[in-house]
Amino acid sequence: MAKNILAAILSGLSDRNIRFDDLKKFLTSFGFECRIKGDHHIFSKEGIEEIINLQPLKDGKAKPYQVKQTRNVILKYKLHKEEHDV
Repeated sequence: MAKNILAAILSGLSDRNIRFDDLKKFLTSFGFECRIKGDHHIFSKEGIEEIINLQPLKDGKAKPYQVKQTRNVILKYKLHKEEHDV
C-alpha cells in the first residue's frame, strides 16, 4: 500500500483522489507525529521545519492542495528514498 500511495502522491496526477486516512497513515509511516485540534490533523517531524496541516473533505478524501504540500515536503527532504513501513 505504501508504495502505491507514494507513487500516487509523487505523480501529482491523483491529488483529488487520495484518501485522507491513507495520507495520515502514510505520514505516520515516515515518522511524522500527529496532533489533532478539531478537524485539523497537524503533522510534524524532527529535522523538518514545515508542518503539514491536513483536514478531511466530506467525502473522506484529502484536500488536493494539502496533498501537493505533502509531496513538496517529501521531495524537499528526500523522504521517498527512506525505508519505511505502513
